[in-house]
Amino acid sequence: MKKIEGVIFDWAGTTVDFGCFAPVNAFVNIFKDVGIEVTMEEARGPMGLLKIDHIRAMLDMPRISALWKEKFGRVYNEQDVESLYTNFETGLMASLSEYTDPKPEVVETINDLKNQGLKIGSTSGYTQKMMDVVVPEAAKKGYSPDFYITPDATNSLGRPYPYMIYRNMEALKLSAAKNVIKVGDTIPDFAEANSAGVWAVGVIIGSSEMGLSIEEFDALSEEDQEKAINKTRQTFLQNGADFTIKSMSELPSMIEQINQLNQGNKAEVHA
Repeated sequence: MKKIEGVIFDWAGTTVDFGCFAPVNAFVNIFKDVGIEVTMEEARGPMGLLKIDHIRAMLDMPRISALWKEKFGRVYNEQDVESLYTNFETGLMASLSEYTDPKPEVVETINDLKNQGLKIGSTSGYTQKMMDVVVPEAAKKGYSPDFYITPDATNSLGRPYPYMIYRNMEALKLSAAKNVIKVGDTIPDFAEANSAGVWAVGVIIGSSEMGLSIEEFDALSEEDQEKAINKTRQTFLQNGADFTIKSMSELPSMIEQINQLNQGNKAEVHA
C-alpha cells in the first residue's frame, strides 16, 4: 500500500495569520480609498486566488460592479485593476510582517510530520515579493516548509490551476497525486487540489472561510463555536474538500485515515 508522502499547505489562514486578516484588510482599504465601501465577506469571497485575480473577482461581484458604475459612470477596465493592485500591494507590504505568526499547533504538527519522513510543501496566492517577507518571518517563529512556490513561477497561473502543486511534487520527488495531501482554508485551495488530483483537506478554525480572529473565536460560547465550525465544514465539503479537520493537531490522524483509504482509488472515496 502506498502511503502519503507529502503534504502541501496554503499559507495565510492555514499555517500563519489566524483568520487570514492581512489581505482582507488590504482589500477593504483599497476600495475605501476610491470611495467604495466593501464588506469583509465580499473581501474574503475570492480568497486563495492570485491577488490581482482576487481584485478582478471582487469587481465582478454584482453589488460592487454597480457601485463602481455609479461612482465612475462606466464599467471597470484593466487599468483600474492594475491601479487597485498597486495600492493593494503597497498597503499589504506595509503590514505583512505583522501577520506571519504560525497558527496554534502548526509548528508542533509539522515537526511531527517531518520526523515521520513526510515532505512539507506549500503554495500561495501571494506573489514572490510578498513571500519574501512572509517566509523568513515565519521561519524565525518556527515554521519553515521544505519548498514553497508562488504564481510568479507558474506564469501567473495560480489557483485553481494545478501547476503550483505539480511543481511541489517535482521538487519534493513525490511519486503520485494519490500520495499527496493539499491542506487549505479557502474554496480555491480545494479547486487547486481537485485540479491536481491530490487529496483536499480543509482546516476550519482560523480559516479565511470562518473569518474570525483568535480573540473573536475564543469569545464565543462552545455552542456558537460548534455552529461556526459546522457551517465552515459544510462549505468546505460542498466545495471540493475531501475531508476537514478542526485544527492542525488532527492532521496526523487524518493522514492515517487517508493511508487506509489509499488502498482504493481516490475517485471512489466519498467523504
